[in-house]
Amino acid sequence: MAMDEDECLHRYGLRPVGEVRGRRRVHIRLERQAQGDGDTELMKLCCVQLFNAGSLDDVLLIWMAKCAGMDADSSIDIQLLCGSGLAGTKAYPFSQCLPEAEAALRGLRDCEKAGGFEDFSVEGHSAWYAAYCTP
Repeated sequence: MAMDEDECLHRYGLRPVGEVRGRRRVHIRLERQAQGDGDTELMKLCCVQLFNAGSLDDVLLIWMAKCAGMDADSSIDIQLLCGSGLAGTKAYPFSQCLPEAEAALRGLRDCEKAGGFEDFSVEGHSAWYAAYCTP
């Protein structure tokens, strides 16, 4: 049986990691195969959960979710890449020799130039998503 956003939130809360990576990979694959086949709201929740984990290892995974399709791109905020802070996140993709890393870094820099990180803090963003996701 497929899990939806509400069940995932109820079962795992906003701070799990293990199963979240696998579930997000499944929905990225589905969304890339055909627009709308992946559950972008569930993908977004998984990205929020990974943001809260704050691991730099998840930066490119969250970026791939954001780039999975048009719906995912507009649903998944680029700030979700920055669970370990903006400076650390910008340093991480820069050190990778992958096209996805370069694209993620460009996206972060563009968002920063446009003012998308003016009042950003990991704690503030996490609190905002906690209020947004919990009924």
